Amino acid sequence: MKEAVQLTEGWSLDHDGSSLSAQVPGCVHTDLLTAGLIPDPYLGLNESEVAWVGRRAWTYSRNLEPAQTAAERHERTDLVFDGLDTAAVITLDGHELGRTRNMHRRYRFDVTDRHGPLHVEFASAYEEAEAVRALTGERPNVYPEPFQYIRKMACSFGWDWGPTLVTAGMWRPVRLERWSTARLAEVRPLVTVHDGAGRVELRIDIERTGQGADRHLEVSAQVGGVQAHGTVVGDSALLILDVPDPDLWWPRGYGEQPLYDLEVTLVSRGTEGTESRHLDSWSRRIGFRDVVLDRSADEHGTGFIFVVNGVPVFARGVNWIPDDVFPSRITPDRYRTRLRQAAEAGIDLVRIWGGGIYEDDAFYDVCDELGLMVWQDFLFACAAYPEEQPLRGEVEAEARDNVVRLMPHPSLVLWNGNNENLWGFRDWDWEPALAGDSWGGGYYLDLLPRLVAELDPTRSYTAGSPWSGSWDHHPNDPAHGTHHSWEVWNRRDYAEYRDSVPRFVAEFGWQAPPALATLRRALPGERLAPDSPGMLHHQKAEDGNGKLNRGVARHFRLPEDDFDRWHYLTQVVQARAVAAGIEHWRSHWPVCAGTVVWQLNDCWPVSSWAAVDGDGRLKPLYHELRRVYADRLLTLQPGADCPVLAVVNQSAEPWHATVTLRRMRADGTVVAERQLDLTVPARQVYRQTVPGELAPDALATKEFLVADADADGLRAVHFPVADKDFAYPAPHYDVAVGTPVGSGGGSVEIVVTAHTLVRDLLLQADRLGPDAVCDSGLHTLLPGEQVRLRVNNAAETGANAVRAALFCVEPA
Repeated sequence: MKEAVQLTEGWSLDHDGSSLSAQVPGCVHTDLLTAGLIPDPYLGLNESEVAWVGRRAWTYSRNLEPAQTAAERHERTDLVFDGLDTAAVITLDGHELGRTRNMHRRYRFDVTDRHGPLHVEFASAYEEAEAVRALTGERPNVYPEPFQYIRKMACSFGWDWGPTLVTAGMWRPVRLERWSTARLAEVRPLVTVHDGAGRVELRIDIERTGQGADRHLEVSAQVGGVQAHGTVVGDSALLILDVPDPDLWWPRGYGEQPLYDLEVTLVSRGTEGTESRHLDSWSRRIGFRDVVLDRSADEHGTGFIFVVNGVPVFARGVNWIPDDVFPSRITPDRYRTRLRQAAEAGIDLVRIWGGGIYEDDAFYDVCDELGLMVWQDFLFACAAYPEEQPLRGEVEAEARDNVVRLMPHPSLVLWNGNNENLWGFRDWDWEPALAGDSWGGGYYLDLLPRLVAELDPTRSYTAGSPWSGSWDHHPNDPAHGTHHSWEVWNRRDYAEYRDSVPRFVAEFGWQAPPALATLRRALPGERLAPDSPGMLHHQKAEDGNGKLNRGVARHFRLPEDDFDRWHYLTQVVQARAVAAGIEHWRSHWPVCAGTVVWQLNDCWPVSSWAAVDGDGRLKPLYHELRRVYADRLLTLQPGADCPVLAVVNQSAEPWHATVTLRRMRADGTVVAERQLDLTVPARQVYRQTVPGELAPDALATKEFLVADADADGLRAVHFPVADKDFAYPAPHYDVAVGTPVGSGGGSVEIVVTAHTLVRDLLLQADRLGPDAVCDSGLHTLLPGEQVRLRVNNAAETGANAVRAALFCVEPA
């Protein structure tokens, strides 16, 4: 029977001739932090102070002991690394075991009957990248860092939301595997559903020892009460398990997520009179579902619709980046927390972006359980990638490794070749600069689709995002396939999201700073201002603050010398911008079949597009996502002459709604009112132009439109002019604070009663304590209305403190 011994203890890191205790899994930065030899690079300007770490070579060492007992003396002992970051030489007792140059692969070395000093010597990632660049030649990219010349997490070299912290180390587990006769080298389950029946086709590869070369081997498998047995022929076997009427796995909101234990066993069949011997086993949880990517042409262009178990799905998505620049610090509990936040916001698809990592199995396990579909990028982003050796072989090995590792997960619904590289080749002046040199097209259009077809033919593959499906159309053509919408954030007003209806919006977003408590922790002692040194250092986007300020100034008077007000308004604009896009595009289902917001999470404290900041605090955008991604959505869209009411029903049941439309004055007077009794079928959208007498004039500064579905508690508002031009009354409201329940602040209810129109009321809970959390975000109240806010873990609950934490839109 195979056994594994984890090698987590006993490692040391060489630092300037001295030996530091090292943690495995881990990295150089975290070990130096633990030893107190570098400052926290997430705080202040410290990132710059530790830049030297990524430019040095580092060596990890420990002693590998000989086998001590007969039980340990198997025929074969392998040293297994699940992740080495990145260019390393591994030696044991002075003899080289091998060299690596890929963070995204697993490595296995035969160390049978070998012991002694074990060293893992990491070269500087910069030196490795420069050596490869010297072989392949220069290629363009979007950042002045050499990330495309090394198979490493690209964003460790910095991004427009991330720091430049170039890591090295054993970032995933290390172990010894001891085995005899044979082991299960690779198990590929192809899971399909046809006419309600499930099938698992298991393709199994075996590795044998020299002594096991001629042994008779058998494999067996079981799932859902069905068993199958077979004989190993050569070094492979094929088993098929037909499971009648399995419970189907669904995305969240469409059904349940039943998971089945799939178990595979390898045995050596004994000769006559001897017992069979159990050699190895493999187990995963799988789910039965059918996912088709419908890319049919129609009168609108070329579609991009996920069809799950025969049901077309509007994908309510977010983009995912590594949750920490030091990925070894991301625990299973942290994955679960972040992904549960996603599910609770109505999200049903998570796109793993191509500049990060293939995440740990714990990530996909949680997605399986929560019904979060996973769109997995292969790891190429925003650069021209050489296709010559040594990179080409690494790319193929990496893809094979990860396709096989991840394919058991039912949540995985799509393989995507790259992020923005097809677009960059055509549109970012790469093509003339390359002058015929390779740039990655052979990976995305040939190698990767062939590998997916060979290894995981049950899943769809798309060459890139954005991608129109062929070179017959511009790669980012909104009418064909996936589209990235960045012109709005970069140059325009968020209202211009409504100017087009892309078939699938795979990236769009708007920035805002993190929560105030996050800024205070990350920038200790700094007097906060939009352009204070720490704020600027923790703003990595090109002209990021300029774009933030212009986004505010289009709608509000830009505050001067009032950081709190600037902070509130930038967060309001972020939430409104993303909501404007999603509401518009959802209202055009099924022409538009999905939105994937950039981005769910952050990897450190930074001004960015994230809904959850680098300390895990929820921005107002998060709560707005929960509203606009709900199964039922009420929205008012600007129209040619009058606003359009859109009632979106993504639930499985018809929606019988009574919608009250009110044309109101700024002082709360109702000018005109009408009720509409509507029935919206399941998974459909109802659109109606608002009757003329209810529509405020296009230039009205004192009238607005409100739509309420009272029974459902849903509201939409339409103001015909920008906030800075609207005649808001001075906001007036009462605040009542309940008695805290529980220890340490516990839970407290806050009731706000409006006496005037109160637009975009927001309680910034972290002002009541760094751990305080509010259950909701922005609220617009009419005179006489109340909102109840639940706050947990507040250190301060006095009325004055609560009032100081409340913000709303004020007259210009």
